[in-house]
Amino acid sequence: MSREGLEKQGMSYERLARIERFLDDNYVATGTFAGTVTQVWRRGELALNSVLGLADRERQIPMAEDSIFRIYSMTKPITSVAIMMLVEECKIALDDPVSKYIPAWEKLGVYAGGFMESFQTRASARPMRVVDLLRHTSGLTYGFHQNTNVDAAYRKLKVGELATAGTLDDMVDKLATLPLEFSPGDAWNYSVSTDVLGYLVGKISGMPFEDFLKARIFEPLGMTDTAFYVPQEKVSRFCACYAIGALGSKVVEQGPTLQDDPHTSAYREPPSFVSGGGGLVSTAADYMRFARMLLGGGELDGVRLLGPKTVELMTANHLPGGADLPRLSRSMFSEASYEGVGFGLGFATTIAPASTLIPGNAGDFFWGGAASTFFWVDPREDMIVVFLTQLLPSTAWPVRRQLRTLVYSAITDSAG
Repeated sequence: MSREGLEKQGMSYERLARIERFLDDNYVATGTFAGTVTQVWRRGELALNSVLGLADRERQIPMAEDSIFRIYSMTKPITSVAIMMLVEECKIALDDPVSKYIPAWEKLGVYAGGFMESFQTRASARPMRVVDLLRHTSGLTYGFHQNTNVDAAYRKLKVGELATAGTLDDMVDKLATLPLEFSPGDAWNYSVSTDVLGYLVGKISGMPFEDFLKARIFEPLGMTDTAFYVPQEKVSRFCACYAIGALGSKVVEQGPTLQDDPHTSAYREPPSFVSGGGGLVSTAADYMRFARMLLGGGELDGVRLLGPKTVELMTANHLPGGADLPRLSRSMFSEASYEGVGFGLGFATTIAPASTLIPGNAGDFFWGGAASTFFWVDPREDMIVVFLTQLLPSTAWPVRRQLRTLVYSAITDSAG
């Protein structure tokens, strides 16, 4: 975009160019990231569309604007929109007990001691509600936290693992045999909650979860490259994924090392376990369309998925007592920074910008994925940023914090 065009968007030409130079000098040219795609949308237009490096180092395939990425937990906001569409149709309510739809969960107990074969439990203070699944206050967990005996049971049973040969139904059945980490609403714990929401979408809508997403979200929004697998005709656009440092039980001595070859990847076939918590692949253009729908109050190009009041509800802080994450979090793993950050219905949301120590506005909302992908929407600035790369784990480098600093520093006409 021209200097004059960017000035109308309230963005600095020189400072936007600095974003690409920073990513190239510090991440791509150094070999930390094979490649990146970064898009900044402001006031109805793309202010930055940066494509750097390689999609596949081993084959020397250049990164492209339409390269396909594993977005992992950036799947969660999409699943959350799907369940909220059903809430709007009054097919499910946020305060419904989850056991209304999963009767086997009616008497789930809370962990009180022991190991998988001999768990001791106590009664939950209250039932798990649908809202608990959306805001991660359900008492469920992830095995990779490796903090508790319940986490260990998840790992042993492979609960919520993308590579599992099971199904959503199998996951729900396994969870019926395991205790909760805490009574619902008592704490925040990043978990398989969003996978459970995917199960509920399928059960309530009467169609497979993946079909619901395709028919009700992807096709209406024109998200043509977003799916749970990469068909043969698109494999040439599918990025390789890399890893560095400790990754689960595997330690990568030197990195980044190839973690998932696009030509032999499990993503080349439809999965049996359709993960609403982390299973999708997508492109920058597709995810930008999803984010633009959210920025538009649930509507994009004449297609309305949600009402604006529903989006407003989703992006408010729903943590009990209006707390931020440090006050309630049981798991230090998260796709969000903590201080000054709350959690809504599918996204983290900034509630106290000064406490975050990085630029932003109260009410901006965001999330990321395990392979260092990230997006955020700032309604006050009429702005969206989508950043895609493929390096596990997301905690390896502070690129998200740096990107927020760089983008906000490029704004010359702030509405905040």
